[in-house]
Amino acid sequence: MERISTGALGGFVATIPMTAAMMVLHKALPKSEQKPLPPRQITMKTAEALGVREYLTEDAKTLSSYVAHFGYGTAVGAVSSTLLPRSRHPVVAGMGFGLAVWAGSYLGWLPATGLFPPPNKETKKRHALMIAAHLVWGGTLGVVAARKGRLAGFNRG
Repeated sequence: MERISTGALGGFVATIPMTAAMMVLHKALPKSEQKPLPPRQITMKTAEALGVREYLTEDAKTLSSYVAHFGYGTAVGAVSSTLLPRSRHPVVAGMGFGLAVWAGSYLGWLPATGLFPPPNKETKKRHALMIAAHLVWGGTLGVVAARKGRLAGFNRG
């Protein structure tokens, strides 16, 4: 249980620089590609499916997007504690895991459930933004977990 809680903490903490990277990279996109970031799109699609989107104020939409984004980062961080192989390089292992999370989400279950458009509907620059953000998330997860020294996947081998 301690490994899972450490992974969850790492996932939460890692979502902070990930979110900052997303915001900075989003501003660098051409204006035509600066539609809402995926966490907002996914959260609003979910709210729509639940029939509550029309009742949300702008502040509630923003807050719910952050809560969902940090919740997902925390949950996936917890899962990482059971999936990651032992590694002498926790940042590299974490980045690999972050890339796998991106692929599984944006190329897999999100389009399959209709919560996010299929990969061919996003631009290369928006894909690059999200890949970079997931590399930041994964690398940070590796650092946090290694510093805590509790996750087998991030302990020095």
